Amino acid sequence: MKRYTRRKSYKVKILFSLLFLIILCMMAGKVLNSDFTLLPLDNITHHVASGDNGWNLILVNRNSYIPDDYKVELTELSNGEKVDSRIYPELQEMFNDARAQGYGLFVREGYRTQEEQQQLLNEKIEAYENEGKSKSEAKKLAEQWVAIPGTSEHQLGIAVDINADTTKSSSDDVYSWLAENAHKYGFIKRYPSDKTDITGVINEPWHYRYVGKEAALEIYSQGMCLEEYIDTLE
Repeated sequence: MKRYTRRKSYKVKILFSLLFLIILCMMAGKVLNSDFTLLPLDNITHHVASGDNGWNLILVNRNSYIPDDYKVELTELSNGEKVDSRIYPELQEMFNDARAQGYGLFVREGYRTQEEQQQLLNEKIEAYENEGKSKSEAKKLAEQWVAIPGTSEHQLGIAVDINADTTKSSSDDVYSWLAENAHKYGFIKRYPSDKTDITGVINEPWHYRYVGKEAALEIYSQGMCLEEYIDTLE
């Protein structure tokens, strides 16, 4: 009788051990399954930028992605760069007035495609990796300088990087003129040095974004950034 009891107890232990191993295998299978591990990352829903305030006030940043169906009609500048056709008249007027006052300037970067933005980011990541940074560290550093594809204002066509023609004037002179006058033409300095904690972007004295003359005047006179201005409209 004792032998039977011991044998039965032994079988029960084996059964529970096998059941435990089966459960462990099932759990391991879930962990190793790519659908399981990638699901939380791939299915993060990004906030899509709203056009409720008008095309000129669409807010795109790290937290607000460009809508998938966003369309833009482009006008090509004399140097081959392109901008949204709707901002071209004011942009040209601003450049004409600056040049009439003796400043040399040109659009260094205008519209970019998603692919071009991705290439810029990849190149920046690679540059940091070549400096000895780990892949994750290089990506983090690169994203402080290059916007994540889908969040760059350059993809809207209503933002431009303006550089100085240093044969005619210094970069500082051009940046100073733009900071004091761009709002008259509907443009704002998008990433001021004192708003980095809000915009998430370091000071870029060359990056100007079209918002329209009324909004630009308000943003300039109140010392706001675009994020703060949009908050006042809600």
